[in-house]
Amino acid sequence: MTEEINQQFPKAYPQINGATKASGFDMASDVLTCSLLRTLAATKPSGKFLELGTGTGLSTSWILDGLDQESTLTSIDNDAKFLAIAQTFLGGDNRLTLIDTDGAEWIEKNKDKKFDYIFADTWHGKYLLLDEALSMLNSGGLYIIDDMLPQSNWPDGHQDKAIKLIKDLESRDDLHLTKQVWATGIVIGVKK
Repeated sequence: MTEEINQQFPKAYPQINGATKASGFDMASDVLTCSLLRTLAATKPSGKFLELGTGTGLSTSWILDGLDQESTLTSIDNDAKFLAIAQTFLGGDNRLTLIDTDGAEWIEKNKDKKFDYIFADTWHGKYLLLDEALSMLNSGGLYIIDDMLPQSNWPDGHQDKAIKLIKDLESRDDLHLTKQVWATGIVIGVKK
């Protein structure tokens, strides 16, 4: 067994990847993480999905690829330049709602909504407003974060924040938690 992705990439992935590189965006989830996101998405038929941190839509394309036709994905980002790439290549998918807004503002206004799957790939819902994001999970819902192993683009002091986040997640009694030292460091929680 190897860490190769020996399966088909989402149809829009090559175009999004090219546009991502041209845009200078360097914080996209790696393909190992994205492959896992797709596989986990397939476990939630007719599910409600939330992605906090669309970026250019690379991970979004993989999540969509795992969704059935009855599922919906809401994806939030506050950078219109990068969100426009996702809109260009994924905007025609009627299961997807892309929203250009501040993550904190969106979570506060929508904290009564419930989801079966949350991929928190930005500050809000991960390092900030963690309790609020986790309260949006249905029982049995998946909470997924990546980039928990040291990354070359981490600013000074970020490792301490990552360590604190892991400790906070480990101390919760409402999640079953698995930490994976794989890809960029993935944590998966399931709401009890």
